[in-house]
Amino acid sequence: MLLTITSTTPPATDLGYLLYKNPARVQSFDLPFGAAHVFYPEATAERCTAALLLDIDPVHLVRGRQENVEAYVSDRPYVASSLMSVALAQVFGTALTGQSRERPELAATPLPLTARLAVVHARGGESVLHRLFAPLGYAVTAESHPLDAAFPEWGESNFFTVTLTGTVRLVTLLTHLYVLLPVLDDEKHYWIGDDEVAKLLRRGEGWLAQHPERALITQRYLRRRLLVRTAMARLAEEDAPDPDVVESEFDETDTETDAPLSLHNQRLAAVLAILKEAGAQRVLDLGCGEGRLLKLLLAERTFAQIVGMDVSLRALEIAAKRLRLDDLPPTQRARIELLHGSLIYRDARLAGFDAAAVVEVIEHLDPARLAAFERVIFAFAQPKLIVLTTPNVEYNVRYPGLASGELRHRDHRFEWTRAEFQNWAQDVADRFGYAVRFLPVGAEDPEVGAPTQMAVFTR
Repeated sequence: MLLTITSTTPPATDLGYLLYKNPARVQSFDLPFGAAHVFYPEATAERCTAALLLDIDPVHLVRGRQENVEAYVSDRPYVASSLMSVALAQVFGTALTGQSRERPELAATPLPLTARLAVVHARGGESVLHRLFAPLGYAVTAESHPLDAAFPEWGESNFFTVTLTGTVRLVTLLTHLYVLLPVLDDEKHYWIGDDEVAKLLRRGEGWLAQHPERALITQRYLRRRLLVRTAMARLAEEDAPDPDVVESEFDETDTETDAPLSLHNQRLAAVLAILKEAGAQRVLDLGCGEGRLLKLLLAERTFAQIVGMDVSLRALEIAAKRLRLDDLPPTQRARIELLHGSLIYRDARLAGFDAAAVVEVIEHLDPARLAAFERVIFAFAQPKLIVLTTPNVEYNVRYPGLASGELRHRDHRFEWTRAEFQNWAQDVADRFGYAVRFLPVGAEDPEVGAPTQMAVFTR
């Protein structure tokens, strides 16, 4: 069972820092079902390949089960499967955190990487390989193997040598392999308990909810009907649209009306005004969603470079339609870019901008992840201006359809009072060298304040 990962980003041997495995020596690790060996068949400044070889003990796999010839003579020791996923977690566990002490910028940067699996079993044939990996941005090459080379009339098997090529963070590649190899094989070697739901959602964060085959992935990964229903419900919540955007699909007409501005439009207008007043030219829209703010930014010639980033691929597709990217003149098209990414992982693509807008985003993050978000935006990206908005939970009593204590949207992890928001923002500003001021957005109630609260950070 063999997996190789190749990097061609000079110095390519930095792949060793990302994997926490020295290219100069072979390392071996004991596993419950055999041993894993990591070595580098090539390691130059131009090209570096790391290999993970699993030496499976087939007798151990069947020990304690009904013993027969079929159990001992199987493909398990040779085919990438859930055994490979376990090895990835144990051997490359630190790399799966997405961090590197020696090369933090490289760990956060998408790299041109090639993964090659010597043999995989794809239940459903080659089409399943493409359905699982192509939506994630990989070029997929599959070499089929006959059932028996001596009897070509028997036809092809469902075993393939697979090459995946893409520009991704190393942690992203490892995570995709960890989840999708058991899905391809459609078999697991261990008991699937309730904790598997949390594991799938954790490893699938940022991509699984938007994957067109998420139902297939969930069903094969979890197998048990109750667990599948639980996971699908959680994924549906993750992919839910912004509550302030009533459309779930982009309306091609998208015409402006003379109707009163919605709260969402008031937020966007307020953010746009601050960006223009500051004279920002290079602007990030972080958590850009379906591209409403991006469209306003593109209409203003003062913004020379506009980048929108979101964790939802579906939202980015809708944003591309809204902006009519394929129809823009070359000079306009060169001003705007859409990126797929997460705000809790350091990303070198976010550095060097004048300003960043973070509109109704932080309340969708788990509180435990706020510290990571703070570091990514305030410590690493470090734009000169950050405009951030979030709901004012005190105002919720003015919504007649909202039950007491209920948040405005089912995907909100929290909503803050004005005091809580200002305490958080002031603390962040103090720790990362920013000044901060606060503005209300929307009609301000004398008792509970405005529905949206805004912080403007400057340095």
